Amino acid sequence: MMKSLIALCAVATLGLSACSGMGRGETVGTVGGAAAGGAVGSAVTGGRTLGTLGGAAIGGYAGHEAGANYDKKHQ
Repeated sequence: MMKSLIALCAVATLGLSACSGMGRGETVGTVGGAAAGGAVGSAVTGGRTLGTLGGAAIGGYAGHEAGANYDKKHQ
């Protein structure tokens, strides 16, 4: 469990560093999606690091796209 938490924190930190040029919806979506995806990936794979990182990556991408869509509609 601790390995998964450390991996999730590393992914979140890297994700935040890439958010400097994004709108607010994209930033919130990316970070929230990565956190939720990492938690789901960890739960589904029994706490395996690869599952956590994969879930965080997929969740971050989905959250980013949803946030970008939100930002376009609410300018």
